[in-house]
Amino acid sequence: MEDLNRIEMPPLLFAHRGGKADAPENTIGAFKKALSNGSNGLESDAQFTKCGNVVLHHNRHFGSFFKRKAINRCELLNLPSSIPSLETFYSEIDGEYDFSVDVKDSRAVEEILKISKKCSFPLKKLWLCHPDIEKIAFWRNLDETVRLVNSTTLENLKEGPERRIANLREIGADAFNMHFSEWNEGLVSLCHRFQIRSFAWDVQEDRQLGWLFSIGIDGVFSDHVTKMTTSWEEYKNRRPKAS
Repeated sequence: MEDLNRIEMPPLLFAHRGGKADAPENTIGAFKKALSNGSNGLESDAQFTKCGNVVLHHNRHFGSFFKRKAINRCELLNLPSSIPSLETFYSEIDGEYDFSVDVKDSRAVEEILKISKKCSFPLKKLWLCHPDIEKIAFWRNLDETVRLVNSTTLENLKEGPERRIANLREIGADAFNMHFSEWNEGLVSLCHRFQIRSFAWDVQEDRQLGWLFSIGIDGVFSDHVTKMTTSWEEYKNRRPKAS
C-alpha cells in the first residue's frame, strides 16, 4: 500500500486557519488552541498591507459589508487587533510545528522570508502555497530551503497530472495540494515517484481522513483539529506494518 511509502511520517496535520471549527479563524487564540489539541501543523493566509507588513487574514478585505476596507490599502496600525501580523504570530506561537501559508498577495513573499528568518523560524518547516507554478519557480530562486506547494485542481491541469508533478520536481517544489475528493492512490503514488509530497485540503470527516491516511497522503488541512489528530492516532494503531 502507498501508505508505506509516505514521505512525511507522521503526516502533517494542518489546522486550517488555526482550526476555525474550534475558535475564530486566523487568531492567536485559534493557533494556540490547535497546538494544544495536538496538531503538528498550522495553516493561515498572508496578505500585504499598504505599509509593507504581512498579516494573517483569509480575505483581502475586512469589516462589515457597508464598511469593508482593503487590507492592501490600510496601514498595519489601522487593522483590527484580531488580525495578527506575521511577526506577532511568531512571537506568540511557541513549539515545534510546520506552518503552511496560503499566499494571497505574492508581493508578500520576500517579506515572509525576511520575517521568518528574523524570528528564527526554520524555513524547512515553512510551506508557501500558490496555484501559479511560475511564481513558485521564482520563489525557489529566493531561497533554497523554504517549502513550496502548488495548490490547484485537476481541472486546471491542462498538461495533465503527471506532467505537472514532473514540472514541480524540475523547479524544486515540495508538495502538490488538491481537494481531498480529487486524490486516489495512483496520484499519491505518482507524487511519491517524483519525491513530491501529496497534500489534501477541506478534509472534515473521519471517513475522509482515514481513507487519505490509508492511501499515503503526506498532509491534510482540516477545520476540526481534534477530529484530525484523533483520526490519525486511530489509523496509526491499525495501519499495516512494513514487512
